[in-house]
Amino acid sequence: MSGTSADAIDAALVEWPDDARTRPFRLVAYRETPLAAGLQARIHALAADAGGRGALRELAALHAELGDAFGAAACELIEEAPPGLGPVTGVASHGQTVAHHPDLGATLQIGDPARIAERSGLDVVSDFRARDLAVGGEGAPLAPFFHHAVLAARDENRLILNLGGIANLTWLPAGCPPEAVQAFDVGPANVLLDEVVRIDSEGRQQMDRGGVLAGRGRVHAETLERLLDDDFLRRPPPKSTGRDRYGSEMAQALVAGWRQQERPVEDLLATLVAFTAAALGRAAKTWLEGGVVERVLLGGGGAANPTLRAALAEVFDPAPCEVLDRGGVPAAAAEAMAFSLMGRNALLGIPNHLPQVTGAAGPRVLGSLTRA
Repeated sequence: MSGTSADAIDAALVEWPDDARTRPFRLVAYRETPLAAGLQARIHALAADAGGRGALRELAALHAELGDAFGAAACELIEEAPPGLGPVTGVASHGQTVAHHPDLGATLQIGDPARIAERSGLDVVSDFRARDLAVGGEGAPLAPFFHHAVLAARDENRLILNLGGIANLTWLPAGCPPEAVQAFDVGPANVLLDEVVRIDSEGRQQMDRGGVLAGRGRVHAETLERLLDDDFLRRPPPKSTGRDRYGSEMAQALVAGWRQQERPVEDLLATLVAFTAAALGRAAKTWLEGGVVERVLLGGGGAANPTLRAALAEVFDPAPCEVLDRGGVPAAAAEAMAFSLMGRNALLGIPNHLPQVTGAAGPRVLGSLTRA
């Protein structure tokens, strides 16, 4: 452990009885390892909230409150399950990502698993991404493990597009083994669309529901080409990204520039839809190996956006673009199902990611266990 002073790491190797007794015990070895002065200073500054905004207090509060909310959601789901269901083994919780910096080997998902365990009375598997990062991976994307397990076909080359805040793809050539799967984050899907709508409406709207606004707009070719001139898009996989790159700051700049040109927001939204579709098309053309795309299956919130679906259908023509439901997986539930499978594997001690996708040094069992 490291105490409040953060001056050293105390490590004790102790021999205890093999049952619930606490005596006899024996301290086998002890070591005190000093923390570097710079590291200690950073810890103290963070704990003291050097920025003066109460960010750590808010982080701790959200961690607890989200844990309660996740636990309540799990309990409500179990209560609504069909009668005759056997005992539920556990809960797998991805948590809410508030920071993802693979360049630092760091990620942070909050939503206290202890509170989920207390609410549900079940074992909880959480914190999936950290182990992948610990062995050199990006910590994302993780859903391709599930895509291969349930959507791969023996006789068809399939491309899975997960259109959440960030767009990522999974390439499943016909009959491919797990080690042949290619997958990576491509760029933004809904995140910029949602942020632009929030900013433009001053918070009255949270999204372009059904892609109605973007459907009314016209793509601005110059802006589209500028958006596509992006270092992340050119970077070879494995790679992952998030709101730190494609988030509110970028959306604010886009809206500000658009207003200066007195262009309708519908045109900006149409251009962002075209950006997502074009980026996915270029990524597939540039990086995928093993045949021609024969079917595209769409998941995530963007699968419910007809304007985005139409743009993707044009980019990937003649391959049909369909929602994941056509492949036997309800699109809305796909990501939760993915972490359910990963949680199951974690409890069984079976690897639950694709290391070649994330860049990890080898297969690992991702996830930490909190006992009920």
